[in-house]
Amino acid sequence: MQYVQLGRTGLRVSRLCLGTMNFGPQTTEADSFAIMDKALELGFNFFDTADIYGWKKGEGWTEQIIGRWLAQGGRRRESIVLATKVYGETGDGPNDRGLSAYHIRRACEDSLRRLQTDHIDLYQMHHIDRSTPLEETLQAMEQLAREGKILYVGSSNFPGWHIAEWQMAARQRHFLGLVSEQCIYSLADRSPELEVLPAAQHFGLGVIPWSPLGGGMLAGILHRPDRGRRAGEWTLKKLARYRDRVERYELLCRELGREPADVALAWVLSNPAVTSPIIGPRTLEQLLGSLRALELKLDQATLKRLDEIWPGPGGPAPEAYSW
Repeated sequence: MQYVQLGRTGLRVSRLCLGTMNFGPQTTEADSFAIMDKALELGFNFFDTADIYGWKKGEGWTEQIIGRWLAQGGRRRESIVLATKVYGETGDGPNDRGLSAYHIRRACEDSLRRLQTDHIDLYQMHHIDRSTPLEETLQAMEQLAREGKILYVGSSNFPGWHIAEWQMAARQRHFLGLVSEQCIYSLADRSPELEVLPAAQHFGLGVIPWSPLGGGMLAGILHRPDRGRRAGEWTLKKLARYRDRVERYELLCRELGREPADVALAWVLSNPAVTSPIIGPRTLEQLLGSLRALELKLDQATLKRLDEIWPGPGGPAPEAYSW
């Protein structure tokens, strides 16, 4: 496994981040335990989850699975950088979502209980909350950090200007501020190249892309019927829109003699702004397969062909759309 610093921090994380969204809904607890054990053996030290994963409102099903895995001991907790998220709906009450100080404190306590740990290494805001003042959210995060319940604060699905706003406010309060941004990023969705990636690089945030395989669309969906059957509605809609590009992409991968998933992940890893793409394996086979991307170095000719198939926005703003 390769390791890299998370943004401007001194924290070193594995080059691939283990995403756990499938644990519970798609992967049994026993299989989830096996995947986490194997990931640890392979050198993964960066595990990502969220309080809403498991999709049973208020239960934090996935966090509970991870908590029971950690409770087995064997230095599991000491061996990983544990990341979770706050924002999503965790109940039916009017304050059971968002980034108010009220919700953040309760959500953090609930995550700590489910995860069976005394602190969260990276506490991420799962989305922006336009109804809560930034100062309120920032102060709530500062308080949790002072209490030792969280170590670092990250964002997810933030636009570039919100990252800038957060960092300037944190600087005024002499607070470290954001250390990471978790955003959608893949060959099939390169919009973060306009604002988010440049902002993250400028302010020293590590970038943790989610859905680096385009929701499965870049994983060989056309020539693996089993993948097509398992694809969600969102992926199938994108496939209908981009089928011509997917056909050209899979043809290129066959010419390279590489699995489409490996090429897609290697492409994300080739961006210097990226810290650790999130892989979300349902099976041990998928976990093991992800390691191939770490050894795959795409040459300039291949990168150029990928740009032709999956063109980006043209670089960072404003040059992408102006002179």
